Amino acid sequence: MTDLVSYTYEDGVAVIQMDDGKANVLSPDMLGQLEAAFDKAQTDEAVVILTGRAVEDGGIFSGGYDLKIMMSGPEAAVNLTCQGSRFALRILKHPFPVIAAAGGHAIAMGAFTLLACDYRIGGDTGTKTGLNETQIGMTMHHFGIELAREFIPKNYLNRSMINGEIFGPEHAKQAGYYDVLAPKETVMDTAKASAKMMTMLNMRAFKGTKLKSRKDLIAKLEWAIDTDSKMSVLE
Repeated sequence: MTDLVSYTYEDGVAVIQMDDGKANVLSPDMLGQLEAAFDKAQTDEAVVILTGRAVEDGGIFSGGYDLKIMMSGPEAAVNLTCQGSRFALRILKHPFPVIAAAGGHAIAMGAFTLLACDYRIGGDTGTKTGLNETQIGMTMHHFGIELAREFIPKNYLNRSMINGEIFGPEHAKQAGYYDVLAPKETVMDTAKASAKMMTMLNMRAFKGTKLKSRKDLIAKLEWAIDTDSKMSVLE
């Protein structure tokens, strides 16, 4: 199996990096390797930085689901969508902080993955972020609708979810995809500084507050995944 995800750990911080050499598409292999990396981070009790390819290597966070699989048939599309949803839900429930460091584009499920993270750092120039499902002929799945409703402000929700608008950095921040923007070449340094600060949190209190505050959302998303899994086609 090709290594699509790398894991490094130092001083309480785990860096989980996606890199398939192209668009960092979320395939079954990529998602399986991400799950394994999060297992390791949880064992290490680490603050997680989730990132894509470095800016100097043509940085990209993720272009979303592997379209070859999504277009190969309804069953494959539903299975991959639910696998990605379960991964995003795992991030939302992860007992330690998860920071997204996106020095490049984040599209479709790549953008949903950003929304699931606890703190999101984006590059301040030249990046595109958004949900393009309706542009490419996909009706939004229940999980995506509920996640978008939770984290995207109402004045951007229709533009993002229904109109499929793709945003530059400043509007992406206003639309809720990012908490802070930084020069692209400093995104990872900014994430590492933020992660170091988060290592000082009381993790018992962090986990308890995260799960308690998201109890209703988690239940809603579990319902959404169950409902999506029973679809014969994404429509």
